Amino acid sequence: MLLPCVENSVDALSYRPGDVLRSRKGLTVEIGNTDAEGRLILADALAEADAETPELLIDLATLTGAARTALGPELPAAYSPDAALLESARVAGEACCDPLWPMPLWAGYDDEFSSRIADIGNVATGAFAGSIIAALFLKRFVTQSRAWLHLDLYAWNPKERPGRPVGAEAQCVRALYGLIRHRFG
Repeated sequence: MLLPCVENSVDALSYRPGDVLRSRKGLTVEIGNTDAEGRLILADALAEADAETPELLIDLATLTGAARTALGPELPAAYSPDAALLESARVAGEACCDPLWPMPLWAGYDDEFSSRIADIGNVATGAFAGSIIAALFLKRFVTQSRAWLHLDLYAWNPKERPGRPVGAEAQCVRALYGLIRHRFG
C-alpha cells in the first residue's frame, strides 16, 4: 500500500505554473495549475505500484470537485479501461450499499493535456470533464498492471443517513472488499 499525501504550502521551493517536472515514470509534466498537485503525487505512486505488475491496481482519491459536481457526494466516480472490472465494482458496491458509478475514460479528451514544452500538462486546456480528464491523466502512468481501477470520491457525508453520520466517510471500502473477495476468493 502506498499513501501519497500532499500539503499545500507556499515557500521559495514551491513549484509554479509553467514549471516542468519529471515524473517517476519519466514523463515530463508542465504545471498549468498548482492546485492539481494531488494528481502529480498520485501519478508517481501509481507508477511505483505499476512497476510491480500487480493483478489489480486500485487508487482512491478526493481528486476533483468535478466528480462531486457531476454525481453528488454519495456516488463516487469509478474509472477503468476494463469495462468488466467497472461493472464488477458497481455490482459489489450495490450489494453492500456502498455505491459507485462507472464513468468513461473518453479518449477524445486525450488532447486536453497538450503541452508545447513537456510530454503532457497536468491540467486540461478547457474547463469541462474535469474528473474524466484527471482519470485520463492518471491512466498514462499505469502501463504494466493487468487491471486498474480509479475512484474519485468525496469521502464526506454532508447529511446524516442510517449508519452514516455527518462527517468523514470511508467511501468504497466495503465495495472494494466485495470486489476483491469476489475476484480473488
